[in-house]
Amino acid sequence: MARGLLSYIPVLITTVHPSDIRIAVLRIEGTNCEEESYQAFAELGARPEYVHLNMLRRNPASLFDYQGIFIPGGFSAGDYVRAGAIFAARIKALLMDELRAFVDAGYPVVGICNGFQVLTELGLLPGLDGVSETPEACLAVNDSNRFECRPTLLRHDHACPLTARIPEGDIRLIPSAHMEGKLMVSREREERIVQRLEDEGCIVFRYVDRGGNETGYPWNPNGSVGNIAGLCNPAGNVLGMMPHPERSFHPWQQEDTNGADGRALFESMLDYIGTL
Repeated sequence: MARGLLSYIPVLITTVHPSDIRIAVLRIEGTNCEEESYQAFAELGARPEYVHLNMLRRNPASLFDYQGIFIPGGFSAGDYVRAGAIFAARIKALLMDELRAFVDAGYPVVGICNGFQVLTELGLLPGLDGVSETPEACLAVNDSNRFECRPTLLRHDHACPLTARIPEGDIRLIPSAHMEGKLMVSREREERIVQRLEDEGCIVFRYVDRGGNETGYPWNPNGSVGNIAGLCNPAGNVLGMMPHPERSFHPWQQEDTNGADGRALFESMLDYIGTL
């Protein structure tokens, strides 16, 4: 499957020491998962930094001081208007040109939960035809009409550089905690869009039950189309997912498994950066 940047091997070989890798943990008011995200990268030897969006206001080009961007979960700007919409609007106003150039250069951008919502609002995901000026997907209110905080099982359907350490087909326990996590696309073109996402290898994770089957609530906590829990762009260097890998980084965070199911995502991101 030829996908541009996705010319990679199952586990990438890092040619740069993690201590040389700077990760911008991007936040504004209302972000609340930055500490766990920071600590995950720090434990792997990288150099994460808390970067408030306003720190980039005077010099947007300083975005290129970093080799990766990680937008953590939370309720940025109170999730007024729509989840992630205000955070995305500020990014568009301050540094959208720089962010496009960052992505076009192959650098990784990862959004978790609220970060995934931000990436869809920015038009970076699904990104089937490049960055869109208006959102082509959204994360809507869960079908249950309530906040869902529960363990979720994810099947790794398509590997991308940012998940390369996870074997395809693996089922991972990664918890979800969100009110607006239902992935939606145009109803008129829903079937065609989902099929294209599938064909281009953009559906990275799906919600499944213990048997690995796609099914409904509570295994799919929000009603996402196609049971989609995580997407990447066709190039594979932009990844968004609703569940929280930083909450399954340590073995002690998961009583029902033998390991830390989310750790490999952070390792994969550093592996990929090491090849740039």
